[in-house]
Amino acid sequence: PLHRSLAALAAAHGPVLLLRFGSRRVVHVAHPAAAEECLTTHDATFANRPQLPSARHLSNGYTTLGSSSYGPNWRNLRRIATVDVFSTHRLLRSTGIRAGEVRHMARRLFKDAAGADASRPASADVKTRAFELALNTVARMIAGKRYYGDDEDDSGPSSVEAERFRAMVREYFAMHGASNLQDFVPVLALVDIGGVNNRAIRLSKARNEWAQRLIDEHRAAAAAGREQGKTMVGDLLEMQASDPEAYSDKVIRALCLSILQTGTDTSSGTIEWAMALLLNHPAAMAKARAEIDEVVGTVRILEESDLPNLPYLQFVVRETLRLHPIAPMLAPHESSADCSVAGYDIPAGTMLLFNVHTMHLDARVWGEDAERFSPERFEGGKSEGKWMLPFGMGRRQCPGEGLAMRVVSLALGTFVQCFEWRRVGDEEVDMTEGSGLTVPKAVPLEALYWPRPKMVLALREILER
Repeated sequence: PLHRSLAALAAAHGPVLLLRFGSRRVVHVAHPAAAEECLTTHDATFANRPQLPSARHLSNGYTTLGSSSYGPNWRNLRRIATVDVFSTHRLLRSTGIRAGEVRHMARRLFKDAAGADASRPASADVKTRAFELALNTVARMIAGKRYYGDDEDDSGPSSVEAERFRAMVREYFAMHGASNLQDFVPVLALVDIGGVNNRAIRLSKARNEWAQRLIDEHRAAAAAGREQGKTMVGDLLEMQASDPEAYSDKVIRALCLSILQTGTDTSSGTIEWAMALLLNHPAAMAKARAEIDEVVGTVRILEESDLPNLPYLQFVVRETLRLHPIAPMLAPHESSADCSVAGYDIPAGTMLLFNVHTMHLDARVWGEDAERFSPERFEGGKSEGKWMLPFGMGRRQCPGEGLAMRVVSLALGTFVQCFEWRRVGDEEVDMTEGSGLTVPKAVPLEALYWPRPKMVLALREILER
């Protein structure tokens, strides 16, 4: 993976490096103080995105929230995202959706584990289950649609459509990183090695058709007077009537795609990494379960309102994000003007890569055991002031952090509370990383599980609803 290769260079040559990626100047930052200077003192200077050729089609001409450079289009998208989608008020309004989908996930796991116990456990593809949860949750918030679980055999229209979308998400993150050779050696674009350009055009068309279909379905339902509940698309279409330029179909499509793609892949990936860590550290899983039993009990399944009273569960999530930040290099930045960082002169038009993964493992910050999984390092304010940046910082900080933390914590807590988990074999779970803008596990996590006897009544209750 790119972050590992660059970390090795930084270890040999220093934490602030000027590199040449073909024709592009790239500054690689692996030092917390330098990164903080870039994202605070020089935040506006580094608020642009590099216009990489491979991203042109995938970002609709660099107009999406994640790809747009600092300017009027980005400010409009950011305002809508923070005020109309991810504000505290909007997240509180969608609490019921998240609760419903987490229970739906628990119900499906319980149903699939009928008759299972410690001697005959069921098997679960954790990433798949986590992705189903994340997509259902985000899709219901955006458009009031559930893609997984409504079809009895998971082969009906909604599940087929969901699998099509999942394939698009996988391809998007595999292509949309900082390691496409044609982005840095322009002459290669003339021959389109590997068909990257054609793949991007095809994928862009499929994604736009998907998002427009959500909008058209919503518009048709409204015209027919069908009740849809409160959704992001519905709210934005209402605003479109009074401000058609700020809330155009293009803007709504861009937001739908940004939130659906990043909100599903990143949340499900973090849940998978967290479960892998807990399976390799059963004492931590037992500690998290004991906390949930003490605070929530075993009569009901935990709710979002319980999360502030479950600090150890939050420590597990934070430690997962420290060891395995789902975007270990963040998204690339680009300087819009000459500036000086950590005593180095950085010219305008320089691409900037923050190696968050390396900085999260800095022994000077986190101690000699920085690479060890230890949620306890956050207890009693011991981590106060220590540098972590899993969601970025400043103007380009991920606006969906609040939603992601809620979904991941609620899902992980429900996994731990409702089921006993065990590794498939005696060996520890393989923690090898894959490649891409977001870093998946190279080997998808499969685990054995069965319902906790104490939780069977609560699980039966949601099964019968």
